[in-house]
Amino acid sequence: MARQKLGQHFLVSEKALDRIAAAACGSGVPLVVEIGPGKGALTAKLLPLAGKLVALEIDPGLVAYQRARFGDQPNFEIHQQDAVQAEFSAWPGAVIVGNLPYYVATPIIERVVRAGVPRAVFLIQREVAERITALPGSRAYGFLSTLLQFMAETRLLFRVAPGCFHPPPKVDSAVIELRPRERPVAVPDTEDFIRFLALSFHLKRKTLRNNLSERFPKTLLDQLPATSRRAEQMTLEELAQLYRTLVNDTPDKLQVAP
Repeated sequence: MARQKLGQHFLVSEKALDRIAAAACGSGVPLVVEIGPGKGALTAKLLPLAGKLVALEIDPGLVAYQRARFGDQPNFEIHQQDAVQAEFSAWPGAVIVGNLPYYVATPIIERVVRAGVPRAVFLIQREVAERITALPGSRAYGFLSTLLQFMAETRLLFRVAPGCFHPPPKVDSAVIELRPRERPVAVPDTEDFIRFLALSFHLKRKTLRNNLSERFPKTLLDQLPATSRRAEQMTLEELAQLYRTLVNDTPDKLQVAP
């Protein structure tokens, strides 16, 4: 049985499992890394499509279960490992896929996109999926949206009802796809721009002028029409343009924001 302290809800819908495997692998890929394989329902769908499948599972009991079930498969490999700490660059070119526990989904996704993987497909809480893929002006659009869209192309593929899991979670779920951006957003300092995004959305209902005044001179902010808007009204490229303008005018401010 699932250890609920780990937040595990096992996907049991054959239709949903087939759709996730197809989204991740198509007709076949050389290498797949599966996060949180649980009892292997998705693993069984992925193995025929993967030249090699590496599974990362934190629960030692489930690691033993997986080894007993799939250990005789020549293309199967499993590690007892916390995916939050995994270095996904260790598997270059791998497709990353998994049913992510809700409470660790965001840090795992950020870690995966930072590794620049060619494709990732995740089953996560629907609310989080909608925040990740949200467009400017929508209620769901915020820092998480811009953070992940800065690093990857994001797409919500389909929704999954609670009844597709055992035990059923209390929230709806959705499957998202992430790929490297075809057109990277140009900024002079990636990590500093991420701090800029966090500051821009710090108080979501406040204007950019108010949020950014913690870091940039008000006299400069008052000269820029864009700062009269809220961050949630701005596209990622508009935020990047504002950032470039501000740091070019105040080079001494290119440092960690308070």
